[in-house]
Amino acid sequence: MQNLKIKFFLSLLAAVVLCLGLSFNASVPAQKVKVAVNHEAAMQQPLYMEYKGVRLGMTAEEARAKLGNPALKDSEQDYYVFSENETAQIVYDTSQRVSTISVDYLGGIGAPDYKAVVGGELEQRANGSWYRMVRYEGLRLWVSYNRSSGSLATVTLTIQKF
Repeated sequence: MQNLKIKFFLSLLAAVVLCLGLSFNASVPAQKVKVAVNHEAAMQQPLYMEYKGVRLGMTAEEARAKLGNPALKDSEQDYYVFSENETAQIVYDTSQRVSTISVDYLGGIGAPDYKAVVGGELEQRANGSWYRMVRYEGLRLWVSYNRSSGSLATVTLTIQKF
């Protein structure tokens, strides 16, 4: 149990660091984040649309049937620990349907290749991290790949409705 708490804390810490990095980059006017927009999204599907069989729009019950029992369970989100290097957060909307899937790979271990997730090249930010987001306007969702900087980089893959 103590080990699970440590992993949860490390994942939360990584999320906070990621958010701080995003906030820092957003406040620097010279640093622009490029977002690819797929105008043909009605016809073209994202490369990365699911995680372990879980897709946006599934019910919480369906997602839990695919992923098993979460380490932390709530009506708004579930937190899973699959290994010491792989965790996932599944967020639910008010109708208890999956609205966000976010997966962290500590050290990048087990993460899919970025081209299989977002298709194009990543952009390096001033803080040394790498990032790319692709919006699918017709499907009302976006997919992102973020690799933090540092000696123990974390790769975060996110699929989210907007």
